[in-house]
Amino acid sequence: MADRRDKAALVGETRRRFEAEYLPDKSDKYDSRDVERLQQDDKWVENYLIWRQDVVDDTLKMIDQSFQWRKEYTVNDLTESVLPKALLENGALFLHGYDKEGYKLFWFRVKLHVRDQKQQLEKKKLVAFWLEHYAKRDHGKPLTVVFDMAETGISHIDLDFVRFIVNCFTDYYPNFLTKIVIFEMPWIMNAAFKIVKGWLGPDAISMLKFTNKSDVQEYISGEYLPPHMGGTDSFKYSYPPLVDDDFQTPLCENGPITSEDEHESKEEIDADAKETGDVNEEQNLNQKKMNSIEQNSKSEESDKTEFKPKNAKKALTTFKGPLLHISPAEELYFGSKETGEKKCLIVLTNVTKNVVAFKVRTTAPEKYRVKPSNSSCEPGTSLDIIVSLHGGFAASLQDRFLIMAAEMDQSSGSGVQDLSQFWKEVPRTKVMEHRLRCHVIESSKPSTLTLKENAFNIPAKTNEDLHLQLTHLLQINKRLQEQIDRCLWFQQLSAVLSLLSITVVAFCFYLVYTQRG
Repeated sequence: MADRRDKAALVGETRRRFEAEYLPDKSDKYDSRDVERLQQDDKWVENYLIWRQDVVDDTLKMIDQSFQWRKEYTVNDLTESVLPKALLENGALFLHGYDKEGYKLFWFRVKLHVRDQKQQLEKKKLVAFWLEHYAKRDHGKPLTVVFDMAETGISHIDLDFVRFIVNCFTDYYPNFLTKIVIFEMPWIMNAAFKIVKGWLGPDAISMLKFTNKSDVQEYISGEYLPPHMGGTDSFKYSYPPLVDDDFQTPLCENGPITSEDEHESKEEIDADAKETGDVNEEQNLNQKKMNSIEQNSKSEESDKTEFKPKNAKKALTTFKGPLLHISPAEELYFGSKETGEKKCLIVLTNVTKNVVAFKVRTTAPEKYRVKPSNSSCEPGTSLDIIVSLHGGFAASLQDRFLIMAAEMDQSSGSGVQDLSQFWKEVPRTKVMEHRLRCHVIESSKPSTLTLKENAFNIPAKTNEDLHLQLTHLLQINKRLQEQIDRCLWFQQLSAVLSLLSITVVAFCFYLVYTQRG
C-alpha cells in the first residue's frame, strides 16, 4: 500500500514539475494532445518513471525529449496515407507473432533494408507509425524486437537507422522494450554492434540476445518463426491491407467440434442461453449474500489490492467502447495444467440505442469454442459469451480473441441470414474492434471469470485477491531466498578469509621459529 502511495506521489510530482518547469517555455514544442494525455494517463507517467528508475529529474528530461520528438515526427497524425506506399510494401518492418512470454514481435528484416538518405526520414516515420499503431491498439504492452540478419552483408547495415530504432525504445517509448533478439549476425558486423551496445547503455545491454537456428527457440517458439529460422510459420508479409497479423484470415468462429454440425439448432442455443441464465442467477444470489461482508471489509479489500504486481491485470475490469462495454477488459483467465474442458465468460453490454451485431474470432480455433460467436445484442441489455477450452488442449499466452461490433439500423433484422449480409456490407470504419488475450495461471483452481462446477460458490473477486496475494508471497519468498544466498556467500567468503589469515599467521610463526633455530 505504501509503494502505491509513493508511486502516486511521484506521478503527481512529475506532473506538477513538468507543468511548472517545462511547459511555460516549450509549450510550442509539444503536441497539446500529448500534454493532455500526460495529465490524465497515470500508466503513461508511471512507465516513464519505471524506465528512469523513479528519478523524477531524469523522467522529466525523457518526457521533454520524447514530446519534442513526437511533435517533430507528427506521431499522433501518422497514417498509411502520409507514408510512401513503397515502404509499406517493402516488408522490412512489421508486427507479427509473439515470443514465449506472450510479447508481440516487432520484426526488422535487415536484408530488405537499403540505405537511402533521401528516404531516411520516411523510414524513421514508418518505425514510429508501427510503434504508435501498436501502442494505441494494445495499450502500450511491451514489445520484443527481432533483427533478422540472415543473408545480410555490409551493404544492408545502416547504423543511423539502427540507432533510431534503439532510441525509440530507450528515449521515446518508455518501458516498451523487453528484449532485442538478433538472429545470425555476420561476424563481420561485430564491430558495428559494439557501437550499438554503447547506445543501449549498461541497463539495456542485458536485453540483447544473439541467436542462431540452434537457440532462437529459447525465446520464440517455432510457430512464430519462419522456415529459414528453423520454424514452421508460413506467414508472408504483404500490403495492402495493413497487416493485422492476429486475425488475417477468416477463422471457423465456433471452433471445429468433432461429430458436431457447424450450425447448431435453435434448441441447443436456447439451452445454452438457459444454462447461462441459471449461472447468472446463481452468481447474483451469491453476490447478494456477500454484500454485507464486502461492505464491512472495504479497507481490507483496499489493502489486498496493493499486493498487485505492477504488470498484473484485474480480470473484472471493463473496457468501455463506444458500442459495447466488454468485461473482462483485457484477459481471459485459464489454468495451464488442468485436464478436461474449461470455460470463461465474456459479458457484452450494449450502450447504444440500436441493436449491435457482434462477432468473436480466435487465433486458435482448434482449441476454443465460442458460444454465441455471431449474434446481436439489444439496446441497453447484456449478453454472456461462453469461451470453452477443449479437453486435451492448454491455453497459451499467445492465444488471442477479437470482438468485432457494429451498430445496426432499427430496420435491420437479426436473423442468421441478415447478420451474414450485414457483415458483408458494413463499412470497416464503422466496426469497433477489441482484443482479449489469455492469462495462464499455474494453479489447480481457475481464477475470476471461470465457469467450472461450483465456481460461483466463492465470489470472483476473492479468487483474484488470493491469486494476487500468492503472487506477492512468492515475490517475498524470492527476495528472502536471494538474501539467504547473499548471506551464505558472505559466510563462505569470511571462512576463506579467516582460513587465509590463520595460514599467514602460522607461516609467520614458522619463519620466526626457524630464524631462532
